[in-house]
Amino acid sequence: MALPDLDDLIAEVDRTCATAHRPGDQEQPDWLALLTAAARISGQLQALADDLVEDYVEHCRMHGSSWTDIGAALGVTRQAVQQRFQAPHKRYAPETMTEDLRRAMAHVKEAAVRHRNNYIGTEHLLWGLTAEDNGATRLLRGSGVSPETVHRAVGDRLSMGASQAAERIAWTPYSRKAIALAEARARHSGSELIDCADLLAGLAQVGRGVAAAVLTENGMELGTEWATKSDRELDNERDEEPDTGIDRETWSPN
Repeated sequence: MALPDLDDLIAEVDRTCATAHRPGDQEQPDWLALLTAAARISGQLQALADDLVEDYVEHCRMHGSSWTDIGAALGVTRQAVQQRFQAPHKRYAPETMTEDLRRAMAHVKEAAVRHRNNYIGTEHLLWGLTAEDNGATRLLRGSGVSPETVHRAVGDRLSMGASQAAERIAWTPYSRKAIALAEARARHSGSELIDCADLLAGLAQVGRGVAAAVLTENGMELGTEWATKSDRELDNERDEEPDTGIDRETWSPN
């Protein structure tokens, strides 16, 4: 994989801010608009770089590396690396989730344990969300995407670990970001509980990882409108849709 060079990034700024080169009667481009676009792209690259490093720091910790060793690998002191990476991540208790999402999370953990994975990635989340009928599968179906096909496709992407899973199954940065976005979406809709539909929307908004790749390959547009809709709006739309006749007893993704 070739990393983008400066010319590539400048071209991307120009592409995403084309109107800056046609500022009415002015002779010069709108340099402030171009600067804003450049800062946005820079932020996206920095966030991606931070996620990359954090993912490997997490795996180093799970496999026994000390903070001193990790700091040495990163060229900083033990104190510096602890200050950056040891901040506790928010934990989501079952009481913060709907009953549907609790069932889905049981499938998520099952997938990680069965495949001897010591992490929960976006692929585990998507597999759990599509294991039975719920708000996430209804969103997929309403967008013209088959939940059964997605479930099988993401199942094929689950890889078997080399040994038994570690005592602590950690969430990857993308997965944590997805659940944080799901929580924000639930709150925006006026709900105190996170639902399956919220977590699917969170995965779509993250737009990276195995889950995003599987959704895209199966025809899902990750920028689709439902990712930002409130649950109340979605419920109103569901009330207007005909009954599909699918319930949990007949749901069979396999």
